Amino acid sequence: MSDNNNKNLSELDEIELQEWLESLEYVLQTGGPEKVKELLHNLDTYAHQKGVEIPFTANTPHINTIPKEKEPPFPGGREIERRIKSLVRWNAMAMVVRANKEENGIGGHISTFASAATLYEIGFNHFFRGKDGNHDGDIIYYQGHAAPGIYARAFLEGRLTVEQLENFRRELKPGGGLSSYPHPWLMPDFWEFPTVSMGLGPIQAIYQARFLRYLEDRGLKKPSDQKVWAFIGDGETDEPETLGAISLAAREKLDNLIFVINCNLQRLDGPVRGNGNIVQELEAVFRGAGWNVIKVIWGSDWDPLLEQDKTGLLVKRMNETIDGESQNYITRSGKYVREHFFGKYPELLKLVEHYTDEQLEKMKRGGHDPEKVYAAYKAAVEHKDAPTVILAKTVKGYGLGEAGEGKNITHQQKKLNEEELREFRTRFSIPISDDEVTKAPFYRPPEDSPEIRYLKERRKALGGYVPKRVIKSQPIKTPPEELFEEFYKGTDDREVSTTMVYVRILAKLLKDKEIGHLIVPIVPDEARTFGMEALFRQVGIYSHAGQLYEPVDSDSLLYYKEAKDGQILEEGITEAGAMSSFIAAGTAYAVHGINTIPFFSFYSMFGLQRVGDLIWAAGDMRCKGFLLGATAGRTTLAGEGLQHQDGQSHLLAYPVPNLVAYDPAFAYELAVIIRDGIYRMYEKREDVFYYITIMNENYPQPPMPKGVKEGILKGMYKFRSSKMKDQKLKAHLLGSGTILNEAIKAADILEKNYKVSTDIWSVTSYKNLHLDAQETERWNMFHPDKKPKTPYISEVTKGESGVFVAASDYVQIIKDALAKWLPGPLHSLGTYGFGRSESRASLRDFFEVDAKHIVYATLYSLYKEKKVKLDLVKKAQKDLGINPEKPNPAKS
Repeated sequence: MSDNNNKNLSELDEIELQEWLESLEYVLQTGGPEKVKELLHNLDTYAHQKGVEIPFTANTPHINTIPKEKEPPFPGGREIERRIKSLVRWNAMAMVVRANKEENGIGGHISTFASAATLYEIGFNHFFRGKDGNHDGDIIYYQGHAAPGIYARAFLEGRLTVEQLENFRRELKPGGGLSSYPHPWLMPDFWEFPTVSMGLGPIQAIYQARFLRYLEDRGLKKPSDQKVWAFIGDGETDEPETLGAISLAAREKLDNLIFVINCNLQRLDGPVRGNGNIVQELEAVFRGAGWNVIKVIWGSDWDPLLEQDKTGLLVKRMNETIDGESQNYITRSGKYVREHFFGKYPELLKLVEHYTDEQLEKMKRGGHDPEKVYAAYKAAVEHKDAPTVILAKTVKGYGLGEAGEGKNITHQQKKLNEEELREFRTRFSIPISDDEVTKAPFYRPPEDSPEIRYLKERRKALGGYVPKRVIKSQPIKTPPEELFEEFYKGTDDREVSTTMVYVRILAKLLKDKEIGHLIVPIVPDEARTFGMEALFRQVGIYSHAGQLYEPVDSDSLLYYKEAKDGQILEEGITEAGAMSSFIAAGTAYAVHGINTIPFFSFYSMFGLQRVGDLIWAAGDMRCKGFLLGATAGRTTLAGEGLQHQDGQSHLLAYPVPNLVAYDPAFAYELAVIIRDGIYRMYEKREDVFYYITIMNENYPQPPMPKGVKEGILKGMYKFRSSKMKDQKLKAHLLGSGTILNEAIKAADILEKNYKVSTDIWSVTSYKNLHLDAQETERWNMFHPDKKPKTPYISEVTKGESGVFVAASDYVQIIKDALAKWLPGPLHSLGTYGFGRSESRASLRDFFEVDAKHIVYATLYSLYKEKKVKLDLVKKAQKDLGINPEKPNPAKS
């Protein structure tokens, strides 16, 4: 009886469901999709009001977002595009295989591009606009591991030679080679963006799309339909930078941004989500953030089955399948697919009973189907008011067969044996003989072949070849000296910090008639900390929406002013996002043909240490602009403690070859450095960018001594010579940043109390000094028959006698690197160790960089040189209040 009741209830449920569906179908037919949306929304609201808890889901079924009946006609020649794609595949594979035959272990990746070939080729043939015509061209971030495929296409286009392909990953070979991944530093006419440090491409693409809007809203660039494309691996989405800024893209309604995520289900070692479903996971993440999501999961082979699936059982089975199972369906036979995928439900076995095992084995995933990919791209470029992400399901190593298609080892696959090469050749119909195929030769059809003609015609119609880095901007005139003269004069007794000086310089630059509109101030939610709030009203904070509210501080003179044409990029608490904006602005001279000059101000501790990977990428991109490490110095930032106090950023700046680093002490130094930076980067057009530390300690700013500009820029000059004459004891104190003030105090004590004639040197850049000395020594080594050159540091200290003591707010090793080029012994004082929450005086005592420790270090150095007696040193230790048993700051 119970079974009958259950059966009757089930039938009633089915009848009720059918009635609801019929009603919904009626609404759809009479009112259209918008009416259905409105009805479902009202029903959802009503249910919530009645206390019905509806389970949340951001997912749609695991099927293609665009149904077959809504796919646009494919505009290209399917067969000829297939042949072109096959040639690209072959040459990409041959490039990696040949490189590893030539030099075992040279590396390279076949499988990523093999999985993404259709995703790229549809873009190249139908969507990616070049910069040769009147269009600005699309901005494309290529997945780094797919580089061989991009090179292979450029070879077919006639842009790269056989010799260059032969020298893939052999860049130092005669005739030139090709870099392993996208690197503008190495291939400045080809690549625009380095992307292989995974996660950096996606976050840069987001902020690039927003910066494009910024340029348009500020009138620096005409509005256009220019798109930013970012090609991303599904495994790459685990990097925080990949997904960390997607809410910004939705919030700003960046419909100029398209992510294409290649969901081949595999990372380097194994499945991305063996026990889950990465496509569904990413759909939920992006839909939840407000993106338009287009799933391209199943190829056209599946359309007839989905059409016949009247019960929804096939869709149910698709929803149930996890990625670990999907991998098996690729690597196993059609018989396995029949038994394990369709065999779960007898009805599905019935659905495919007329399919052979071979047919089941060859059923494509959506990312390998040109018509499905074209439909997704067309929908993406036409979508309005939100960014789009395309989740394309593919097979890693597609086409490699037994050599690695869909296998966990495929990412590392770099070699194919003779049989595998023949199989690849045959599968993609490459016209190479059995005798030649084992050599993996490159193949390019004749110039007048249908393939080459078609390929070139398509690129011509789309505005030229991509990728291609083009610089259309012209040099700009450096602001005149007059703009900076007030900073050369000093402040008399008025105490100001170098941060305050910087803000004043920035405010004056923003008012400059020639370059003011090109200045891009960037700050990650610390503008008030740095005293920059006056700029809010002067130039406004950029917001594409303007200001839709009355700010709570609207009655204040320095209220929070947002504006559509605002100039400040106030990024919120995201150094990675702010750095991505800096890169977008600092490379605009090449990407957009506009010489924007970014000034990115940040807590120095949260700069190079936090976003060092992005800074390295900026160097690779030949980025320009100023990075300002504010509240800098381990002992200068009082109170904040261990996590905030920076004593290593100048050490971290050292490895970036084109990052010019300065630690100025005074207003005039900062002014000279900034003016010269604009000259070098934007008038002289050097491929450098700047890191300058600025402090929040107030003190009187002295006037600029005569003749010191060269020394400021080269890294060192004599700030003050001792007036003591004919003294037996001589010392030189080298100071940087605010610690230069401690050196000045120490010099006074040494001369007054210990009769040590003491010169004071301002060292603005240890990096400049060291690089100059290294370059000089290298030249001397390679030119032993020529008159040796002299490093600047040796030249400027020539003839000096005595000991040298260097002190700064940064780790000692920075100073130690110069010891060999000084005419006397060097003793370094610095701030190696963890910071503390304390006053400046206590911190400088703790780290032993205050005036008394500088004095003591000087006397000790003189003692080691047998210039003073031990008794004097011990007496000084007592007089100065130095505790010889105090804990070592490096370890405490």
